[in-house]
Amino acid sequence: MRDPLYSATGAEIQATAFAYRRSPDQDAAVPVRHPVVVVGAGPVGLSLAIDLAQRGQRVLLLDNDCKLSTGSRAICFAKRTLEVWDRLGVGQALVDKGVRWHVGKVFFREEQLYQFDLLPETGHERPAFINLQQYYVEACLVARARELPNLEIRWHNTVAALAQEGDVVRLGIDTPEGRYELRADHVVACDGSRSPIRQLMGLESKGRVFKDRFLIADVRMQADFPAERWFWFDPPFHPGQSVLLHMQPDGVWRIDFQLGWDADPEVEKRPENIVPRVQALLRAAAASKGGEPQPDSLPGFELEWASVYTFACLRMDSFRHGRVLFAGDAAHGVSPFGARGANSGVQDADNLAWKLDRVLRGQSPGALLDSYAREREYAADENLLNSTRATDFITPKSEISRLFRDATLALAREHGFARRMVNSGRLSVPATLDNSPLNTPDRDAFMGLMRPGAPAADAPLRIDGRDTWLLRELGPDFTLLCWGPVPHWMLELPLKVLVLEPANDPEEWLSRRYDLRPGTAYLLRPDQHVCARWRHPAPEAVHAALARACALH
Repeated sequence: MRDPLYSATGAEIQATAFAYRRSPDQDAAVPVRHPVVVVGAGPVGLSLAIDLAQRGQRVLLLDNDCKLSTGSRAICFAKRTLEVWDRLGVGQALVDKGVRWHVGKVFFREEQLYQFDLLPETGHERPAFINLQQYYVEACLVARARELPNLEIRWHNTVAALAQEGDVVRLGIDTPEGRYELRADHVVACDGSRSPIRQLMGLESKGRVFKDRFLIADVRMQADFPAERWFWFDPPFHPGQSVLLHMQPDGVWRIDFQLGWDADPEVEKRPENIVPRVQALLRAAAASKGGEPQPDSLPGFELEWASVYTFACLRMDSFRHGRVLFAGDAAHGVSPFGARGANSGVQDADNLAWKLDRVLRGQSPGALLDSYAREREYAADENLLNSTRATDFITPKSEISRLFRDATLALAREHGFARRMVNSGRLSVPATLDNSPLNTPDRDAFMGLMRPGAPAADAPLRIDGRDTWLLRELGPDFTLLCWGPVPHWMLELPLKVLVLEPANDPEEWLSRRYDLRPGTAYLLRPDQHVCARWRHPAPEAVHAALARACALH
């Protein structure tokens, strides 16, 4: 029977309270030891726990609350994140519920400057982005987690003490019935930007806090705006500031209003202050279609949720501290423009799960977890750089900066070079891990973007008379993608070997994206990043690349 969380309404999901249940661990004479404890049942912690459980690990997920998110919070989920969730069994449900979009429009004052397309070519199964309230994502992930018998979620279980001793992490857990103790081989902190685990360990995130505030308003209305990202710089209805508009499911629209540093968050969240801002935006949007709109022609609306936030671009110095690892907002935080927060967090989980699985099985040394930290710190730095640049452009800190920004916007009306300089939030893309120690450098010449470290691009395939997609045909472990014909020894390798040829690629998306020729082979990691490629590999080259990708030498 399908979990009711898959089909509940937004209001029902936000009102759902998960029951605290006493665990046998609380009555054990000796603290029970778990292979892995994940802390935090948000999108990142749930994704990691599901991935590990699907790989056969026994997973304990602790959360200090008993409810899912309220309000929209993270809403933009990128193509790569959807591909990760496909592998976890929830991608289609989330795409079906979400609002697909790929077009963005940029406005300066009363004019549209230009528009852009985030997925300009076909040949991809998933859209560039979906918009979906975070509580729907969490509900879907919880429903999937409850299908896995080796994944246990304990609500109202707060990690209140932590100490590392040799090969074990000791945890003190507070519950409504008092404290109990656990032991864990590894702990992963996915407990958010204020991370209690980070505080217990005396660690901190460092970076930059921007002196500006933004209001998020979720507004329910029946508006005929398209499913696009609209961003205004200095609009007449909110002069001197910026505004962002996004469509969500259920007739809910997300609006972000820049407020300035001097704004009082509590005052700005009052409905009597939000409603006039929304009305002004609606009048301006209606007027852009021509004519002066009549008051009774504007869509009615009601406020669902509001919050005020401050930009911050921060990260921990290291995402690994012995047997405790950090992921998502606990490890790094970025401004919301660009949708880099939740998406990068899910990609943290995608990177970590297969590595932790191998270490727990004794198939790779603990050093493999160092590559998680190195790779995802690199990705975080890329996200922080993009987020900082976007924030500096959106919120200029001096009159000179504002003059430069406004001149750039004015030039962008007519000139492509200026449009490349406009930054309303460079939208989330997965990092290419160029300097990863798990990569085998190229020795052969290739064209295109699918170099070692790159996330594998999807492509439509035709296999045995059925239509499918490349990413769906990759295995949960390493996969050797071969463009036939192939030598016999390849078929005897201890990993999945996917042999394809022109008949499997009738539209030639695959051969173009991977620059395939007869004999070409790509070694793909369990998280679907390229780690090696060859024109005509020898057996020892494949074995060496596989060992390197598993930190075995």
